[in-house]
Amino acid sequence: MSLERLTTNGAPAEARAPFDSGAVLLDIVLRPNRSLGPRGFAWVIGLACAGFLLPLLALLGTLALWAMLPFMLGAVVLLWHFIRRNSADGGLWERVTLTRTAICITRHEPSGAERRWQADPYWTRLLLHPEGGPVEDYLTLRGGGREVELGAFLSPGERRSLHGELQAAFDRLNRFR
Repeated sequence: MSLERLTTNGAPAEARAPFDSGAVLLDIVLRPNRSLGPRGFAWVIGLACAGFLLPLLALLGTLALWAMLPFMLGAVVLLWHFIRRNSADGGLWERVTLTRTAICITRHEPSGAERRWQADPYWTRLLLHPEGGPVEDYLTLRGGGREVELGAFLSPGERRSLHGELQAAFDRLNRFR
């Protein structure tokens, strides 16, 4: 998970007065982990090609080579396609902003579409479901008549960490009410 602390007007969110209604108490951008960069991608494709071509060396000069070659090429093309698709899905990210008057989640989909959810933080409940959710440590926010999932792409430990950070921000907010 990549957590980015954002600032507004050049001042860190924690430095501004918490009683200011426009003060940003928390502003986090959540991104999925990207473990395979361009260089790693080239290595994976290269190793796959080498691994597929090695058994074909024994078939050089036979018709069996031509029977096997399309399947080997198809496997490399599919591997290429699915790794690229996975990289494109890495364009998913969420931004969580908490002010005294609103909590807002903006989810940016890989397709470029954007979904927003906003509620009054006073009436919003932060829920961590250790069991019974679709994933372990399922994290949701309930408010504004809806319940939304937060950080679906995070690991269970990252969701617990995010829960702790959000809970601390809600606690700071409630101290100044």
